[in-house]
Amino acid sequence: MIRDLGVVGAGTTGQGIVQTAAQAGINVVFCETSEQKIAEAIAGITAALDREIERWGLTKTEKTVILSRIRGMVSYEELKAAPLVIEAVTENLSLKSGILQALDRVLPPETILVTNTSSLSITQLAAVTNRSDRVVGMHFLSPVPKRPLVEVVRGLHTSKETAERAKEFASEIHKTAIEVFEYPGFATTRLILPLLNEAMHVVMEGVASANDVDLAMTLGYNFPNGPLEIADRIGLDDVLLWMEHLFHELGDLKYRPCPLLRKMVRAGHLGVKTGRGFFVYDEKERRVKENSD
Repeated sequence: MIRDLGVVGAGTTGQGIVQTAAQAGINVVFCETSEQKIAEAIAGITAALDREIERWGLTKTEKTVILSRIRGMVSYEELKAAPLVIEAVTENLSLKSGILQALDRVLPPETILVTNTSSLSITQLAAVTNRSDRVVGMHFLSPVPKRPLVEVVRGLHTSKETAERAKEFASEIHKTAIEVFEYPGFATTRLILPLLNEAMHVVMEGVASANDVDLAMTLGYNFPNGPLEIADRIGLDDVLLWMEHLFHELGDLKYRPCPLLRKMVRAGHLGVKTGRGFFVYDEKERRVKENSD
């Protein structure tokens, strides 16, 4: 069992991974680029735990124990004790490649490197390291503490042993893993994006309001959240990035981003992270009303 975990990048997804692992009893060291970003990440995780306390999903004592398992650092050297290190920065090939290359230089050769990506090539990312057989993808769905699924993605050179260890780790943090082989969008991203895109077109074309589109899917098809709220919670900028990547890779029109999505991202309406997307959200990330802007 994994007792120590390293995480690089503590944005929204990184914080979710850190929180989930710490709640499962794992000691986590995460790396960020500055002390300020470390403090912001700890504050974000603390706020998420406080929301769980408000919902009676957690006690104050449990919160204290979870936070005691989390440390933030700026140096990759602090990750050497972890047998598995997860890179969880922005979905940018150059940025991720640079981090994996740096980790490869610093960490012991037996350390498994995990990249959290929803669409990028594991083979291409692994190629910058000297341990391609020990590089694997794990696509954590957002919000990480709430989503019981993770995709374990094998690149061309990922060994069976590495993939199995990633699946075991997923089980240790109470996630169900599905194994997929490298292909643009893998399984979950490839399947969800056309639905989100079509929902946006329905709103843009004036067929139905954002609220009614989501009601159609929650009441008509038993979705826990409608597609537009799902997009808001992922982050509209990330949704746009994924669509552009799949459209570029596959050339399929179903992945061509809806013009309304581009407009909202340009306006800075990115969803929950900015408090405004297709819907408006309060400081506790609760949906308040439809965005009328």
